[in-house]
Amino acid sequence: MTVYFVGAGPGAADLITVRGLRVLERAPVCLYAGSLVPRELLDACPDGARLVDTANLTLDEIVAELVAAHRAGHDVARLHSGDPSVFSAVAEQVRRLDAAGVPHAIVPGVPAFAAAAASLGRELTVPGVGQTVVLTRTSARATPMPPGEDLATLGASGATLVLHLAVQRIDAVVAELAPHYAPGTPVAVVARASRPDELILRGTLATIAAQVHEAGVRRTAVIVVGRVLTAHDFPDSHLYSAARDRPCTPP
Repeated sequence: MTVYFVGAGPGAADLITVRGLRVLERAPVCLYAGSLVPRELLDACPDGARLVDTANLTLDEIVAELVAAHRAGHDVARLHSGDPSVFSAVAEQVRRLDAAGVPHAIVPGVPAFAAAAASLGRELTVPGVGQTVVLTRTSARATPMPPGEDLATLGASGATLVLHLAVQRIDAVVAELAPHYAPGTPVAVVARASRPDELILRGTLATIAAQVHEAGVRRTAVIVVGRVLTAHDFPDSHLYSAARDRPCTPP
């Protein structure tokens, strides 16, 4: 039997992938992050499926559930918010499943930063303005960041930054980025992207902290920093340029 790590998407129930939904529909066991995964997704599970909210479970308790389901001959849908490839805690679960000899697979999902960009109506890679996106977080109340991955170091590139798990430290974020980004650098905060109660704040490095405090945003938010957020005068992409060589298409 297989444990499927399924990306549930950023919040809206209809942003799960077709593949992820099909896994849910046939899995007799589903472990889900109750505080982050929309409850509507659980309606897709088979009648009588074992549903386990992992919000208050330790890593060892979660893995014990996965191993027990495998030994009972059941496939498992392990629902994670967003996409399992970033900030999902999938790596340590996979490491333990490998040690226990339990097969597993990953079903990708829509990441929070992609949902935030969609809500903002912006592309994060704009020709001539920004072609690099750094996905990162801060270390407050979380695992320490590795050496060289602090905001001061990452911000030195001037690239577009997307910060997860950092809005509760918005004042510190602004202070650490200030030496590398002008006060007028566009910043957006998208809380609960794609959900009915989504909140979008748009400002600059100089004004965003006050907006976050006034709105009371403390969690489930993505911070985007960079000129791409307001870019208008930029060259067209070479991909669709009339000057680009294209192979001849047979009649």
